[in-house]
Amino acid sequence: MALAETPFPEDRFDPAAAPTPQPPPAADPANGRILDPGFNLTLRPMRYPQFYDMYRDAIKNTWTVDEIDFSDDLVDLERTLLPAEKHLVSRLVAFFATGDSIVANNLVLNLYGHINSPEARMYLSRQLYEEALHVQFYLTLLDNYIPDLAEREAAFAAVDNIPSIAKKANFCFRWMNSMNDIERCDTPQQRRQFLLNLICFATCIEGLFFFAAFAYVYFLRSKGLLNGLAAGTNWVFRDESCHMNFALEVVNTVRAEEPELFDAQLSRQVTTMISEAVDCEYQFAEDLLGQGVPGMSVGDTRHYLEFVADQRLTQLGLPKQFGSKNPFSFMELQDVQELTNFFERTVASYQVGVEGDVSFDEDF
Repeated sequence: MALAETPFPEDRFDPAAAPTPQPPPAADPANGRILDPGFNLTLRPMRYPQFYDMYRDAIKNTWTVDEIDFSDDLVDLERTLLPAEKHLVSRLVAFFATGDSIVANNLVLNLYGHINSPEARMYLSRQLYEEALHVQFYLTLLDNYIPDLAEREAAFAAVDNIPSIAKKANFCFRWMNSMNDIERCDTPQQRRQFLLNLICFATCIEGLFFFAAFAYVYFLRSKGLLNGLAAGTNWVFRDESCHMNFALEVVNTVRAEEPELFDAQLSRQVTTMISEAVDCEYQFAEDLLGQGVPGMSVGDTRHYLEFVADQRLTQLGLPKQFGSKNPFSFMELQDVQELTNFFERTVASYQVGVEGDVSFDEDF
């Protein structure tokens, strides 16, 4: 892989590690706090430089859908994949078809208007672009994978006609739509509702649903299958990891400014939420793997989901609930250069490349 000279900000990219920038400054009564209603427009002096740094880091990870080659994938789908593996892929791309749209809508409708930091809103603007890029990737993926128009339309309507995907969508809407009628976060209860929305987005959708989907992709990659899907997912993985870490940093900022919001009730709600997310994703796993995919069992997938959920709870400063270990040996550290060598791809035409490792180590 021809990598750009500008490095990714860390030598080793660990998506699961809790963000560790400098603690945010104590709230200044004259300037307010990050959840105080309003739209502060002042970038100097910068109150939350960590968010501006995240915005700049995201720019370094620019990629384009047009450079992903799906030609080998079509051969695999036609000649190589077993029926059970084809079912897995069909369900997976059906989830992808609407998953990022749910996230993008939540960004615009429920998050952007309540984060009173111009630096953070710069990052959210970049994130919204990345979510649109992901939607384009999955649209292109489905157009290549599913030539039949009726079947393709059914995939895009998965939230209505596939129960395991509908359950995940309903989970998202139930936890996130509570912000729909809140125009201003004036009260502690309203701010806790915002936190529940943000934590659901970060730990359950981006940090569990999508990370579980990546595991299926990387399982297929470990068998040398679906190179185009894996190549695109490698870039999406970086984006989603940054999105999650940004959201968790917003949570950390609110915790520093308003620690009283993080009471026992909120902790119970978050723990319940993440446990429910595991159950939703497990039902999806039963659907994907129900026809018997060699090398990937439903039981191991349950343990993997519990392992990831415990990591998310730890990142939020909450006790682990499951104590499971990662059963998937294929989720190991993979260097970006090694991935490219494996697939014999070149990405010299990427507008902005990145250096560093994509990490699936034990902290993931």
